[in-house]
Amino acid sequence: MDLFSRSWTALLAAVADLEDADFARPSGCAGWLVRDLVCHLVIDAQDVLITLVTPADTEPTRDAVTYWAVTRTAPTGDDPLDALIVRLAAAYEEPGLLKFHLDDVGSAAGRAARLADPGLRVSTQDQVLTAGDYLSAYVLEWTLHHLDLVAHLPDAAGPPAETLAGARELLEGIAGAAFPASFSDRDVLLVGTGRRTPTEAETHQLGSLAAQLPLYLG
Repeated sequence: MDLFSRSWTALLAAVADLEDADFARPSGCAGWLVRDLVCHLVIDAQDVLITLVTPADTEPTRDAVTYWAVTRTAPTGDDPLDALIVRLAAAYEEPGLLKFHLDDVGSAAGRAARLADPGLRVSTQDQVLTAGDYLSAYVLEWTLHHLDLVAHLPDAAGPPAETLAGARELLEGIAGAAFPASFSDRDVLLVGTGRRTPTEAETHQLGSLAAQLPLYLG
């Protein structure tokens, strides 16, 4: 729960610090500009709010690791929902409006997360999780998107060290194996999710794990 707040607060602060011109730069998400990614974060914040007020009375069917659907098909940005995000982001016209909307909805999502009972069972996407597991899963979401946000913004602040470590631990749980200790947390996340191609030396260090990568998460 604490890592959720830290990762989300850091991501919101990074967006708040962006210059208007940064919104037209590419992000680390295929086919998306920074403005598209920020618009996606607005939708994500809404999802958090909706899920935390959608209680369930059945046993959990997922946890923070099994919440994620893993595919070997790389995203292209052509998915209908992805395409909708691009059109919606363009409709904002002024980056300041998009910043304001994310701060407004994002702050509410952060408050809701802090107030949530970790043991509360919630429903999302026809699955049931505890609120604690649901918010823990989002540490990976926020951290990856923070890396996406700053992918082409070298002067922008990246994710905090503790959230990078937490996201790495979660990704290793999804992979069912630990990455080599020689890999930084950042490199584990970038290489593990296909955001960066491993070097020849890194592929050798990965050993049998290399055949499972990349893990595209949905």
